[in-house]
Amino acid sequence: MRSNENSNVSFEDNQKEPLIVVAGPTAVGKSDLALFLAKHLDGAVLSADSMQVYRGMDIGTAKVREEERRGIPHYLIDILSPEEEWNVMRFLTEAKKAYGMIREQGQLPILCGGTGFYVDAFVRDVDFTEEETDPLYRESLYQEAAGDVLSLYRKLQQTDPDYAKEIHPNNVKRIVRALEYHHLTGQTLSFHNRTQKEKTSPYKVFYLVLTDERKTLYERIDRRVDAMMEEGLLAEVISLKEQYPSLTDVSRLSVSMQGIGYKELLLYLDGQLSLQEAVDLIKQNTRHFAKRQLTWFKKSPGAVFFSLEEERDRDRFYESILEKIKEYYQ
Repeated sequence: MRSNENSNVSFEDNQKEPLIVVAGPTAVGKSDLALFLAKHLDGAVLSADSMQVYRGMDIGTAKVREEERRGIPHYLIDILSPEEEWNVMRFLTEAKKAYGMIREQGQLPILCGGTGFYVDAFVRDVDFTEEETDPLYRESLYQEAAGDVLSLYRKLQQTDPDYAKEIHPNNVKRIVRALEYHHLTGQTLSFHNRTQKEKTSPYKVFYLVLTDERKTLYERIDRRVDAMMEEGLLAEVISLKEQYPSLTDVSRLSVSMQGIGYKELLLYLDGQLSLQEAVDLIKQNTRHFAKRQLTWFKKSPGAVFFSLEEERDRDRFYESILEKIKEYYQ
């Protein structure tokens, strides 16, 4: 790593490569903390967000603007068109490449995001085999989901009840993947995941989860949704609908358009909701999402929680985290 007068820490003496993880629920302040750590530790941010990869989807994904990045390099942001599919296998491939590029620059990789499935897969270097696909079977499942997603979820409950408990009944992408995996291998995805969790991380990882008191977090979520609407989220969705009419068909939304904020406003544009109903639904779905994120990270091996409710002075709070990281890598 390049010498950094602010760091005073060597990340080169360990047998394992270093990795800092900044995870947590939506709207808690992960990006801000990641920028702070990157500035003080000569780091670069590696995004573990399943929606910020898409170009043209800026406001609804709370993407860090170029001017807000303070010159800190960011990877895996704005690399795909909304027409392209992004999944955990592709994420791992691209994230490993980005990690290598960051280390070649002599910088510290800071994995930042709220997609717990992606974060844990990278930390443990989970093995996902690209060959384990059956396009025709997968397409039949998506067609079934378009007609009745709950019926497909019940099928998953029968096939892999443990995995079904971990995901939302409307998460079509993960339901389809689990059923396809069972179809191809005869094994359940929950069994595969348990096996992979036993793997030790190839990194010397400081895995922090940023949290806050739930009431405060939910209030912040509501304010952020209001701010997104003021910044032009509706106009962003209208632009996407004009550019990608097939992707924004509410009868069968693409993976990119299933992001919170986009799917609800598409329902408004389709005449199924009033604008206020759509905004209220965005807030509700975001709060539910944050709750699921916290549930996920509580189960993540090695994750250490840092709660803002214990220290409202953000500068002092961030400094305390920085000191703990320095101690960890000494």
